[in-house]
Amino acid sequence: MTPANPPPAALLVRRLAALFYDFWVCVALWLLLSALFTVAFNLSGHAARENIAPFSAWQWGLWACCWLATGTYAVISWRRGGQTLGMRPWKVRVVDADGQPATTKALWRRFAWGGLSLLLGGVGFWWALVDHQRLTWHDRASGTRLLRVPSA
Repeated sequence: MTPANPPPAALLVRRLAALFYDFWVCVALWLLLSALFTVAFNLSGHAARENIAPFSAWQWGLWACCWLATGTYAVISWRRGGQTLGMRPWKVRVVDADGQPATTKALWRRFAWGGLSLLLGGVGFWWALVDHQRLTWHDRASGTRLLRVPSA
C-alpha cells in the first residue's frame, strides 16, 4: 500500500454492521461465563436457587470477566488476521497507520477506547461522520485504522 493510493477507510455503516455481528459472538461468550459463574456461586455454599446479588463482588467479577473475554476475542482476532468474525462479511480490516498489522498494545487501546465510546452512547463512533479521515476516537487513540478490504 502506498501513501499516494491508500485503500478507502471503512464507512460508519460497515463499522456498525460488523459491530452488530460481533455482538452476537460476545453474547455467546457472556452466556458461557454467566453459566460458569452461576455454577461457581452455587458451589461456594449458596442455595441452589439463590441469585448472584446485584453489585456484589460476584457480579463485578462476572462483568470484569465478560469485558476481558470480549477484549481477548477482539484482540486475538485482530492480531491473527486483522478481522473479527463480524468484520469478515463486511470486508473491513484493522491495520496500523502504515497499513501494517497493529501491535497488541495498540489493539488493547483500541478495544478500551471503543468500549468507552459505546458507554458514552457511541459518540466516538459518530465522530467518524465529522472527521475528515472518517476516523473514530478509538482509531485516533490507538493509531489504527479500519479499512475496506478489496473484493477478490
